[in-house]
Amino acid sequence: MRKKRDEKSRVRWLRDFLCGILIGAGAILPGVSGGVLAVVFDIYRPFMEVLTHPRTAIPKYWRWFPALAIGWCVGFLGFAKGIAVCLDQSAAITTWLFIGLIVGTVPSLFREAGQEGRGPSAWVSLAVCAAAVFAGLFYVGRVLSVTVEPSFWWYNFCGALWGMSVVIPGLTSSSVMMALGLYQPMLEGLARLDLLVLSACLPGMVITMLLLARLVSWFFRRHYAVAYHGILGIVLASTLVIVPTVYVGWWEVVLSALCCAGGFWLASFLARLDQRVKKDMKSQ
Repeated sequence: MRKKRDEKSRVRWLRDFLCGILIGAGAILPGVSGGVLAVVFDIYRPFMEVLTHPRTAIPKYWRWFPALAIGWCVGFLGFAKGIAVCLDQSAAITTWLFIGLIVGTVPSLFREAGQEGRGPSAWVSLAVCAAAVFAGLFYVGRVLSVTVEPSFWWYNFCGALWGMSVVIPGLTSSSVMMALGLYQPMLEGLARLDLLVLSACLPGMVITMLLLARLVSWFFRRHYAVAYHGILGIVLASTLVIVPTVYVGWWEVVLSALCCAGGFWLASFLARLDQRVKKDMKSQ
């Protein structure tokens, strides 16, 4: 009996660790929202409960967060240099890996969104959010051309954007940073653990999450179907915007397809892990 319980704990730890890595890496990659990945991995609501009602939520979820926190640090800080190198070598291949991951999680997100019904307001929310996000990201990525000089306060602004992308699923903060010319300096600073970058962006991220958590949680409680279908629209639009359109050769197209399939497989693997964990929790 004890051996079986230990095996369940290891499976849960592995699942949470991998999810933490992907959420942290998703915050780094342009066009990918760490908050969206938190939603589709069923981590978002527990995390928001911890931010809004720590006294009751921490005793309830404390076993989850060590693995998630370690994985997030590995994905966010450890992957910063790796992702920078991968993007430099082939932005298309790296982006297609995460597109495959996101597409693989859409079915579970669709089921989650429909748990309390799909009224007309839910479908309107999906359409409006998808259109607004697509237009906004397209404008920032393809039309707007503004560059700023990196500094402590601009790095603090980047941290605030990352905090917003965690609390508001679908917000792709990295795309905004790229439009302002802050993304590459920030990524390089994280890769070498620059104290100026860390001391500026981390407090901004934490403060933003704490300030926005209650408002976002209230909206989810009062308008669940509208909120979740809005997130679904955001996921679809943000994924469509980041689809690469330029390739250097046929080999990059082939590798992009393989990485997309690999990302889809990884998402399916995590979904199976999640189902197994939930089944084990219900049987306890």
